[in-house]
Parts: sequence; C-alpha cells; structure tokens
Amino acid sequence: MVPVTMAAKDSEVSDDAARSPTHGVTDIEFRGEVIYFIVVDRFHQGVSSKDPSLDKGLSDPARKDWGKYWGGDLQGVIDQLDYLQKLGVTAVWLTPLFEQIEAMAWEAAPIHGYWARDFKRLNPHFVAGTDEVRVFARNDTTFDRLVTALHDRGMKLVLDIVCNHSSPDVNGAKGQLFDDGKLVADFNDDAKNWYHHYGPVQDWSSDWQVKNCELAGLATFNENNDDYRRYMKGAIRAWLDKGVDALRVDTVKHMPLWFWQEFTSDMVSHRPDVFMFGEWIFSHPSIEPAVEFANKSGMTILDFGLCLAIRGALGSREAAGFHLVADVLALDKNYRFPSELVTFLDNHDMPRFQSLGADGECLGLGVALIMLGRGTPCLYYGTEQYLHDDTNGGNDPYNRPMMPKFDTDTPLFVQIRKLADLRRKNAAVQFGSQWNKYLTPDIYCFSRRYGGSRCFVALNRGDTTVIETVETDLPNGSHRCALSGRSFNVDHGRIAGLELGARSALVLSVEAPPVEAKAIVRFQINRCPTQPGEFVAITGDCPELGEWELGRAYRLEYINDNLWQMGLPFQTSAGKVIAYKYVILSESDGALVPKRENRSTRRRVVPAEGLAKWRDAWED
Repeated sequence: MVPVTMAAKDSEVSDDAARSPTHGVTDIEFRGEVIYFIVVDRFHQGVSSKDPSLDKGLSDPARKDWGKYWGGDLQGVIDQLDYLQKLGVTAVWLTPLFEQIEAMAWEAAPIHGYWARDFKRLNPHFVAGTDEVRVFARNDTTFDRLVTALHDRGMKLVLDIVCNHSSPDVNGAKGQLFDDGKLVADFNDDAKNWYHHYGPVQDWSSDWQVKNCELAGLATFNENNDDYRRYMKGAIRAWLDKGVDALRVDTVKHMPLWFWQEFTSDMVSHRPDVFMFGEWIFSHPSIEPAVEFANKSGMTILDFGLCLAIRGALGSREAAGFHLVADVLALDKNYRFPSELVTFLDNHDMPRFQSLGADGECLGLGVALIMLGRGTPCLYYGTEQYLHDDTNGGNDPYNRPMMPKFDTDTPLFVQIRKLADLRRKNAAVQFGSQWNKYLTPDIYCFSRRYGGSRCFVALNRGDTTVIETVETDLPNGSHRCALSGRSFNVDHGRIAGLELGARSALVLSVEAPPVEAKAIVRFQINRCPTQPGEFVAITGDCPELGEWELGRAYRLEYINDNLWQMGLPFQTSAGKVIAYKYVILSESDGALVPKRENRSTRRRVVPAEGLAKWRDAWED
C-alpha cells in the first residue's frame, strides 16, 4: 500500500531551518506568515523633529490636513516591533520607501509613496535627515537598523514597489526620474522613450489602453525600453541585497504579462528566496486575465475576490451572507495555487471594514476568517485597535488615520495573537485543504486538513443558535476552543447540539507533531486528471520516494480539483539530486493500478537543510 502514515508527520520544520536559504527552490514558502501592512507616515513617529529643509508646505505636525505628511517614519516602525511581534506578526509590509516628488498634487503630498522620483534613494520624510537618503552608499541608515531589528526577531520585511509609473504633472514637471540623484528620464523631454505618451485611459474595457495609457495622470513607463527595464530591475535587486525579503507589486494589471515574467525571473535568479505578490485591483477568480496573471506571472496576487465577499458578508451584512464567501472559494480550482493568495479585509485604497457599518464583533469574525481560511493573511495597520474614520464614508484619505494607540489588551489584539500562534503550530491552517461543513447566510463552518493536522472553524454572524449536528473532521474526544476555552465533544467526527453565541467564532485545533528531517520539500502538482477513488502519489529513485516501488510511493493530499500537494521529509537524500515522477493510483482487487505521466523523470536538487517548494504540472 502507498504509505500514508508518514504524511501525518509533516507539520513544520524548526523555525531556524525555515529561515535558512535553500537551493532547489522553485518558490519560497510564505504561507505560514502573518503580514501586517503599514502606511509608514501614519503609523508612529520615532524621530522627534524632522529636517527643516523638508518644510515645503508638505507636512502638518498638527495632523489636521489629511493630504500632508503627519510624521510617521522608519524609526517609529522600529520602536513598535515588540508590539507587532507580540501581536503575532511575522512579516511587515511597508508602503514604498523611495524618494518622492517634493510637491502637492490633487491637494495631497505623496505620503503613500507611489509618486517616485528616485528608486535608489530613501524618502527623507521617513528617516533622520537628508544625509540618510543614499541608502545604497552606506550601511548604517535607519533602514538598515530596521532590517536588522526585524531579522533579529525572525520577522520579514515586505517592500511595496511600483514599476508601472512615476509621478504626475506638478507645476509643469512630470515623470522626472533619477538614478541616485542623476536625472535619467523626463516625461516632457523624452527623447529616449522611457515613457508611453498615449494620454489617460478612456476605455477601461480596452486591454491595450489599460496597459499603455496613463492611470490617473501618472507618467507611465514604457516597458519596451531596455534602459528602463535595466534601471528598474537593478534598483529592486539592490533593495533585495539590503535585506528586503518580499515584494508587494503595485498596479500589475497595467503592464503586460511578459514584462512581469521577465521581472520575476530576474528577481528569483538574484534571490531564490524572494516572495512576490501583486495588486490586480478587484481581481476575481472569474476574471480570466487576473487568474492568468496569478498562474503565469511568477508571483501570486492579493485576493480581492475573497476580500469583497467577506466585506459583503460581514461588513455591509448582505442577505446572501456567507454564501458570498463560499461562492468565491468554490472557484479556487481556477488558480494553480489558491492557498498562496494574500487575503485581507481592507487596505489603503478602500474604506476600512468598520466604515461599512460592521461592529467590532463582526470585524473579529472577518479577522478569524482570513487568519484561519486558505491563503496568507494580511492585516491593515490599526485593525487590532478598531481603527477607522468614517468621514466621507471612510474613503481615501480617511482610511489612513494616524495609529492612535498600541494597546495590547483590546479583545481583537488578544484574538489575533491567539490565532497567529495557532497558525504557527498548525500545518492544516497554513497549507491544508478547506472543506465546507455547514453553510447558511449567517453560519459558516469549515475544516482544514493537512496530513495529521486538523482545524475546525465555526463562524456565526447572527444571534445565538444551536446546530443539531455538524461534521468536523476532528478525531473523537474532547476539544477546547482556542478563543473561548470552551470544551466540545466530538463523536464519530461530529459535534451534536453545537451552540454558537451571537457574532462569535469557534476554533478547534489538532496539531500533528513536527517532522524530524534535514530538509522538507513541499510538492505541488496541478492538472491531475483524477476521478473519484483515485489519488496522486509521488515516486522516485531515492529511499524517501520508495525507489520507484509503487507500494512505497508517497501519497499527496487533495486540495481541490486542480491541486494536490504534500510536504515530504528528506533525510538520506538531503543535498542530493533526485529523480521523480507523479502517478495516479487506484485500487482494484487489493492491487494498485497506476496511471503514469507521459514524460521523462524530473530531476532536482534537494536542499541540504530547510524548506523548498516545487511546483509541477501533470503531463499526459
């Protein structure tokens, strides 16, 4: 028989090994992270007084003018890292840090970071003074101290980048781009064609216009220009060399897919362990170009489809409720790797969750859903403090208030800390399949499964109710809720008479013991033509894969109709080249019946230690 007991061991490798650089990687593992998104200017001010030369009417120390700088900086982020670590955050995403135009446009300064003038210098508003802006000329800037402080805590830095555009027209200057202080391009004097000059988008249904015309009057780069591509890729590689661990990539729908494939290949060649996710605004699993980007660009995307469904179910409390969420998740098979999508409730471009009318309890349900559902969760700064400003419906800029406090005792802070700890321990929450168990507009029960790890979640947006019986996928016995401490008895995999409090969450977790191995490889295989009763296994020329014996092949776990995966421990073969193939197996009269791939064997190098993730597609 295909061994399945080994799969129960695959929970997580040690924290030290998980952070070790690996070879033989096709994609870095980021699904275990909890991301926290910070608008730097609005988080915390660590430098008491800023360089007076920056006072050009762009700052408002009184914090009344929402369009101006309010003083948040990188030292402020450093000062609050202990707070973030206590919350359970493992990756900090910062709005772009590049030097911006020093001017107002549309009654706003570029506090957001998306009007860059020099991708190789720091925004002086975020550091101690203008002497720190040349970040690549020294190693003792506030940015360097931030990287060190994060990595010393085992946390990662996510840098927000924008490759699509530079700056708008301000006082006759537009798109002036510098290379560490040297002017290299100017939209209004563009003899070398660094920019497109097709005017603003007029028809948003035209793919050509979306990818070539201007977004909101911003100078749009010409990706066909070799000099531009060398400049941009070189600048971002330099930030990776300074210690950036991951990239959030702005406005990806506005540039052609071939550019992103070239860009991501260049980044991965330079830093195999870099994780990247793009902003395809209002993406949805039914929008083919967005799905194609997620599947073929070399990076994943922010999951707007799920975000909007959760906002509808729990924010504005639409009648369909949790059916909105289930409908989006039912389309996961459209993505090659849906569990790698970055999930969120709100961001700097939309009203905060509570500005939709949700109370703190419904916000807690939304947080529980992204923390425990499939994907990598991302929290917008201040969520744990119930931060929101409902002026003008909470739209920009009122979705970017100053962080008011750093209270570690709010109910939501405590909940997030508990859920982050559970995510860290439970491989099913990080990597597993997700199965609907009970669904009404007001109630959503689902389970997560991965090897021997299990997690059962019940969310109730309505009044107190009792479910007669519900399947859980949990082993029999007593289980304690990770949030409330209440105990529940599971018999034959079910809970009878399950009482759910009004606007409450129930979380029952079973963690498998961690694997003991030099290296872990998480195999992911798409497009397997399986039928009911069949399963996918992996076989190969090494002891861990059964040395080509089908009875010793390693069984993978079903995630959805398009994806099977499992993490395999390698001890004897760690650091060695292995050959392997996938096989679809079924049983007939007690014997294994194989359906093999129509291709030669794959060959890869298993890392000597730590984690790797290998993506493959079935070949008929």
